[in-house]
Amino acid sequence: MRIPRNVVFSACGAALALSTTVQAVSTLRVGNQVLTAGDSEVRVTELLGKPSHKSRSRSSRSSHSINGWRSRRGRVRVLSDEGIGEKWQYRRDDHVTTVTIVDGKVSDIEDRRL
Repeated sequence: MRIPRNVVFSACGAALALSTTVQAVSTLRVGNQVLTAGDSEVRVTELLGKPSHKSRSRSSRSSHSINGWRSRRGRVRVLSDEGIGEKWQYRRDDHVTTVTIVDGKVSDIEDRRL
């Protein structure tokens, strides 16, 4: 029995995509404990310790014009106060875990395999 090429390529592509994906999750297992979106930054420090890197972040969105002002390319960057936070990065075995903290609480957890 011969397997069609498109099925083989689709299966290989799916396997590759799953093996290299970055997971944005709302929970993270740390030993026998669980870190969840909504937990405090104190809880993050209790479970993961001091981050190896911290950076400030702001969410932004693009729009064609705001109040009639346009940039050279027809888009402006709008910074919203809601998205102000910090990204805490941890190196754990063969993973890099990034925890986004907004207003002292976990808003997002991203876990990526190296």
